[in-house]
Amino acid sequence: QVQLVESGGGLVEAGGSLRLSCVASGRTFSNYYMAWFRQTPGKEREFVAAISWGGSSTYYADSVKGRFTISRDSAKKKVYLQMNSLKPEDTAVYYCAADMNPKATMSRVSYDYWGQGTQVTVSS
Repeated sequence: QVQLVESGGGLVEAGGSLRLSCVASGRTFSNYYMAWFRQTPGKEREFVAAISWGGSSTYYADSVKGRFTISRDSAKKKVYLQMNSLKPEDTAVYYCAADMNPKATMSRVSYDYWGQGTQVTVSS
């Protein structure tokens, strides 16, 4: 079992930046693939980015490639999402997710553990 807590959300103008953090507690952090998803009202939760156990592999949704960067710090048991050049369409609740061996890295159903979410609002 692993518990996840996100932070770092807020209100930012278009073109600005935010860094989200997710701290994990419980079992060995390095055993988990980590990912970020986001969700807006009335829509399904969508994949944003993922990072492999040791951080050597990263994956991004096309909509955020070149603007967002996922990273992890095993010593701190944290995963980060650096978001640059934010757009109003990035507005959503962002969720941190974890799984020991996700069958499909970009699929929300592959992740067993979720945080409570943090709101990101980008104004135009």
